[in-house]
Amino acid sequence: MLAASFAIAQTPNQNIPYSYQFYQKLNSSVYDRYSRFHSSIKGYYADDSVLVNRYQSLMTLGVDSLNQRSWLRRKLTDEHLVNFNGNDYRVYVDFLPDFQIGREFKESKTTWLNTRGFQIGGNVGEKFSFYASAYENQAVFANYVTDFINTNQVVPSEMTGKLGEETKDWSYASALLSFTANKHLNIALGYDKNFIGDGYRSMLLSDVAANYSFLRLRASLGNVQYQTIFAYMLDPGAEKLTTDRRLGDRGKWMAAHYLDWNITKRFSAGFFQAVTWADAQPEGKRGFDFNYVHPFIFLRSVESANTSSPDKMRLGINLKYEVLDKTSLYGQFMFDEFTAKEFFSNNGYWANKWAVQLGFRGSDLFKVPGLNYLAEFNTARPYTYAHFDRVSNYAAMNQPLAHPFGANFREFLGLLNYSYKRFDFQGQMIYANYGLDPAGLNYGKNIFLDYSTRVNDYGNFVGQGIKTNLFFTEAKVSYLINPKYNLRAEIGGILRKESSSVASQHTGLITFGLRSTFRNLYRDF
Repeated sequence: MLAASFAIAQTPNQNIPYSYQFYQKLNSSVYDRYSRFHSSIKGYYADDSVLVNRYQSLMTLGVDSLNQRSWLRRKLTDEHLVNFNGNDYRVYVDFLPDFQIGREFKESKTTWLNTRGFQIGGNVGEKFSFYASAYENQAVFANYVTDFINTNQVVPSEMTGKLGEETKDWSYASALLSFTANKHLNIALGYDKNFIGDGYRSMLLSDVAANYSFLRLRASLGNVQYQTIFAYMLDPGAEKLTTDRRLGDRGKWMAAHYLDWNITKRFSAGFFQAVTWADAQPEGKRGFDFNYVHPFIFLRSVESANTSSPDKMRLGINLKYEVLDKTSLYGQFMFDEFTAKEFFSNNGYWANKWAVQLGFRGSDLFKVPGLNYLAEFNTARPYTYAHFDRVSNYAAMNQPLAHPFGANFREFLGLLNYSYKRFDFQGQMIYANYGLDPAGLNYGKNIFLDYSTRVNDYGNFVGQGIKTNLFFTEAKVSYLINPKYNLRAEIGGILRKESSSVASQHTGLITFGLRSTFRNLYRDF
């Protein structure tokens, strides 16, 4: 009995790689008003007591429990490619294809994606688990994605590589080691991403940018869960401090703390703080600042103790209220910087930099099992997430760490997902308006620009600059071939229109593919 009690109390450690397409299938368990689950801290764990039954049912969807299928059929539709199971260990290996071909009608252009990858994962005993994946990629993208890559020299949500030609060539890898020290504490060492929030986007910390190295501590005590992340990231777009190529790209550090408190069965509140700083400056090497190493401290007090601090602090709140069974309201508010006197004067002061998210989501809409929905509004004022030095702004690998639009925008989005047996249907719509930065001028959308080059101190508003509207619609239908590594045949279509007073771009795209893996690759911008 004591052993059984310990097993139930044991903090879980088998990480589920974060993918909205897969995670929304867990909604009925995650947003159950009786579960008190810490839904805003991702990724989740497959062996969590709240999720384990639902997760196992998804992993065995359509599997022949009588084991009467041939070995080839089982490997194709039911099992991992390679499995090693012992008394106290489990290891699996899979090949991960991601092959797509498509047609962009506006430019009469054939798009394609050729990705070959693998994953390896498992656990040793009850306290240690591991996961790694790697991919080699070549692709020809739709016009708007190609423009993004050519401008930012990075594949969205992935990495940089050989990106100078029409055919892009790059690699991508992730890894995570997870150790549960005791029933209250999990320690993870990763080269991956993190996500904080209940929405499709996050204004605090999202998985939009490329992978980065981090040490993560996650502690649970009653209705409180506390997470600390110490991360090291690269900024290939930053000005080099030397011509010596052996030193590579410039780096930055981040320390981020998040406390999530389930105040009642329905209501939870999360408190977020993060600080970023450059690893080195022209004046010399700084490295990791051990003033931020303590996981239970108010980072702002440490940062402000240095009167000439080059570091950048951000504070945020995440709220969730489960209004109905399996239906939740959620929101985020992030302070990048503000002056109290100017904040309430409503005069458009440039340093009143904040971001807001409001949304609601639910599962089993109209009592239809597997019909999930989400509606969300996001906005960020001009110059939010930026800094006077791009190496300490809120970004990694030339991409934002929060919303993919950067700053100076409003966005309305809706998502509808339905799963029936092995079929998945998804529809998505986005309307956004934002102000682009004209050449040589900084109206606050590009978070990589020095905010001291701003156009105005006062009179700033969301959408200033080149007023631009974006309409984005996407629909997908897929058939799940093997649930163990999310192998699926998929057909999808995108209609996108971006228009302003100076230019417009239209995209009509249809794609067919054989896809796998659990990961978010954002192309909806």
